[in-house]
Amino acid sequence: MELFTEEVIRVIKSIPKGKVLTYKIVASLAGNHLASRQVARILHSCSKKYKLPWHRVINSQGYISLPVGGGFEEQFILLNKEGVFISPAGRVDLKKYLWCIKNEGE
Repeated sequence: MELFTEEVIRVIKSIPKGKVLTYKIVASLAGNHLASRQVARILHSCSKKYKLPWHRVINSQGYISLPVGGGFEEQFILLNKEGVFISPAGRVDLKKYLWCIKNEGE
């Protein structure tokens, strides 16, 4: 497995319940800030195999990227079960729910 893919998996597995990261932040933490689409591909192909909390990754505007009828509802429900409020349009308040890694443990 490619090192970038391993790092993406590690980052996604580390997102705590009730928090989210964006595709771009995951890509940056994994070593390539330009690889947001690669993160989406890894999520699509590896989530089941590696039991990834795929639902904790959203787009940079704070929205669920999946379409209605194509995963939107499942992601909405999973985030909601973790205490993340999502607007009916699928928007998450990044100021409240974005995982700020540098502040962990302080």
